[in-house]
Amino acid sequence: MNSDSEKESAVARQRISCTTCFDALWFCYSPVHQMQQYYRLGVLDNCSNKWSSLIDCLTLKTKPSSQVQEILETREKAKPHIWTFRTPEEATSHWRELFGDFDEME
Repeated sequence: MNSDSEKESAVARQRISCTTCFDALWFCYSPVHQMQQYYRLGVLDNCSNKWSSLIDCLTLKTKPSSQVQEILETREKAKPHIWTFRTPEEATSHWRELFGDFDEME
């Protein structure tokens, strides 16, 4: 006899999987990743952001489902959107600022 709150918490816990965070942390310590980072950036990766992600995921697992949903929704809203929306006037101004020199060449 499952109540609604138990079903909701089960669904929320199913959606949060720390496996991907653990896999990312595991890969971070691999020679392939470390050499790739050294080649690209000149330093080895200390994997601190991967540790933070894993700890954050495990912490979310211990919270009630209502808090988890609220936290995840807040994070989703806080993420910056990939596109910058502009009015036609703003777009024209920005275009001229970036590429105005090319218009004069014609």
